[in-house]
Amino acid sequence: MPSNRLTPLQESEARRIAAEEARKNKVAGVYSDEEKAKRKERVAKAKDALARSAGTKGDHVPPARSALKSYLQRLNEPRQPDDAQFEALLEAPFKLPPKKRNDRF
Repeated sequence: MPSNRLTPLQESEARRIAAEEARKNKVAGVYSDEEKAKRKERVAKAKDALARSAGTKGDHVPPARSALKSYLQRLNEPRQPDDAQFEALLEAPFKLPPKKRNDRF
């Protein structure tokens, strides 16, 4: 009795082919020279901040470094941080977080 269900191997192969077709059909973003220059500058700044923060110690450093890495991994996504957010992202590994205060009376 033949079954219409796919085997796990056939299913994963079908998903792979569909993803490949989607990648082929995707229209590449068109960026102006100004946008390309700004993007290139941001990448250089992010890589520099990562390199300089490599020896920095503190509990705040690993999350800040992972945020920078995540930014670099997601460069092609449409939503990018504005300039103020980007500057905060660059300063995060070097800036100590504010101390928590106990407001006991």
